Amino acid sequence: MLNMRVLMILLAGAWLADCTSVPYAQHLQQRQQAYSAAAGAPVRSFRLVLGAQIYSWEPLSETQLVVYTLPTRAYLLDVWPCSNLTFTNTIGLTSFADQVQTGFDKVLQGRDYVPCMIKQIRPIDLTQLKLDKDREEQRHVDNVQRDSSNGTPPPGKN
Repeated sequence: MLNMRVLMILLAGAWLADCTSVPYAQHLQQRQQAYSAAAGAPVRSFRLVLGAQIYSWEPLSETQLVVYTLPTRAYLLDVWPCSNLTFTNTIGLTSFADQVQTGFDKVLQGRDYVPCMIKQIRPIDLTQLKLDKDREEQRHVDNVQRDSSNGTPPPGKN
């Protein structure tokens, strides 16, 4: 009888978790569509400003995120699939001479800094961006200088 109660509780929890994820998935999809509509043609790289600091970031999916270098300058990054990108609390970016490039630099996520190669960078025209909410979900970013010899993060940042 105890096993049946535990099973029912687990099933109810799974059902509730499934129900709550639908609005979140719709929210991510709406934001992804808004950013994609405001994104321009792909560029090879972008320069980090203000002493190589990132102003904020926002995940859109496991393969896409927005990085703000200034409150008025943002880039849509397409990456190879990153596990849990939409749920991680922190990210980092590799760079060389404050320049983030496609094919060389990576998004590092979480404490373990699991690297996700940047496939494409598109600047976002923030005057065209139409979002329901203000950019509340932007998050802080750690920037890591890329080792110029092999394209990997320096020791201690793995």
